[in-house]
Amino acid sequence: MTILLAPMEGLLDCVLRDVLTRVGGVDRCVSEFIRVTGTLLPDKTFLRIVPELKNGGKTPTGVPVRAQLLGSDPTSMAENAAKLAALGPEGIDLNFGCPAKGVNRHRGGAVLLDEPELIHEIVAAVRRAVPAHMPVSAKMRLGYNCTTRTLECAHAIESAGACELVVHARTKADGYKPPAYWDRIRLIKEVVSLPVIANGEIWNIEDAARCREESGCEDIMIGRGIVADPGLALDIATGKSGSVSWNEMLPLVGVFWDRVAEHNLPQHRAGRLKQWLNFLRRRYPEAEAAYAAIRQFNNPADVERLLFGRRADVNIVNTVNVARERLAA
Repeated sequence: MTILLAPMEGLLDCVLRDVLTRVGGVDRCVSEFIRVTGTLLPDKTFLRIVPELKNGGKTPTGVPVRAQLLGSDPTSMAENAAKLAALGPEGIDLNFGCPAKGVNRHRGGAVLLDEPELIHEIVAAVRRAVPAHMPVSAKMRLGYNCTTRTLECAHAIESAGACELVVHARTKADGYKPPAYWDRIRLIKEVVSLPVIANGEIWNIEDAARCREESGCEDIMIGRGIVADPGLALDIATGKSGSVSWNEMLPLVGVFWDRVAEHNLPQHRAGRLKQWLNFLRRRYPEAEAAYAAIRQFNNPADVERLLFGRRADVNIVNTVNVARERLAA
């Protein structure tokens, strides 16, 4: 079984890829999408979104990262793919699944699932533009507003030369509302010969087992589930729950904060930490206390003082309690 780390715009960026792949269990990552709008992007754009390109296309712990492109013009997508390929990603992935309204309004992401012929053109153009040894894969949803063209889109991607297809088991109209329709991925798997990977609503090892059974897919992609529980991939790989305790999480939260400082402007740093803690509190009660302690603060210095003022102890909860006492004094 292969476990992929999902691309999630505005959440699962290079910082979280670094932290989550330190835990183990993740075999490959896919980057946030790089939007292609008709111009040839400079190298700095690719490197900003996928800084792992400076490390041989891998995270600091050596997990390969496939760079994802999003756009609707086959020629421009091909030209940018060729330039991206020269920077050495593990491969190139094509986004036909993003449900964001702004992206769809500009003919990107899931809206293209109503145009399987165009999807074929995009995949074929990119496949021709990059070296033969470089993987070109795609990610799609079951459809835009409905599933009537699901199989057409899958066939279009396969016949254009993609080596792999990830399917998020919902339409754009479904958004992220549960359930995910894993059984409908099986219908795709039955009519295409390329590897199909199941994605959507996998929060624990039980979900992963049911997803694999219902979809018929050996391999899976996880996103929000591993953001909430960084040990999820390891749990799934080993078949045992609770791989990462809160005490083991604490150094990772510290690493995350340090990496956020490297990659984000000061005014955005507290928000990034709160965003992740908001997910973590689904799995860890201790994260609830940490989130509550910094919820009203946006200055990085305040967050640093409240949660990391006693970094040597590496114990956020104790630090939070001390900080609360100081604030009350």
